[in-house]
Amino acid sequence: MRGSQDRVADAITAFAGTMGFVCIHAVWFTAWIVLNEGLLGKAGVFDPYPFGLLTMIVSLEAIFLSTFVMVSQNRQAARENVRADLDFETNLRSEVWSVHIGKALGLDPQRIEQHVQEIIAQSRAGIDGTTRGIPVDPKDL
Repeated sequence: MRGSQDRVADAITAFAGTMGFVCIHAVWFTAWIVLNEGLLGKAGVFDPYPFGLLTMIVSLEAIFLSTFVMVSQNRQAARENVRADLDFETNLRSEVWSVHIGKALGLDPQRIEQHVQEIIAQSRAGIDGTTRGIPVDPKDL
C-alpha cells in the first residue's frame, strides 16, 4: 500500500523528469543571475557573484531530488520483484500442467526436454548473433 510519503516522492520524481522542470530551473537561474549581477539595479542584489546562496539551494535540491529518486526506484524494484514472483509461479504452473498433459498423452518427457534444449540453444545463438537465429518451424516441434 502506498503511503502519502511514497505518493509525494513519486510525484516529485515524475515532475523532476520533465522538460517543464528544466525550463523552470533555466528561468529561475537566469532571473537569479540577472538580479544578482545588478542588471536591474544594485538594490536588488542579495546574492552577489559567486552566488553562494544559489549554490547552496541547488545543492540541497540535488540532495533531496536524489533521495526522492532512490525512494521511487526502491518502490519500483519492489513492484518488479512481485511481478517476477508472479511470473515464476505462472511458469511453474504451466510446467507442471504441461508435464501432466504430456504424461496423459503418453509422450516421452526426456525426448521433449532434449528438443526444448535444442530450441533454446538455437534461440540464444540467434540473440548472441553467432547464427542468424532461424525461426523454428512449428511442424518441427
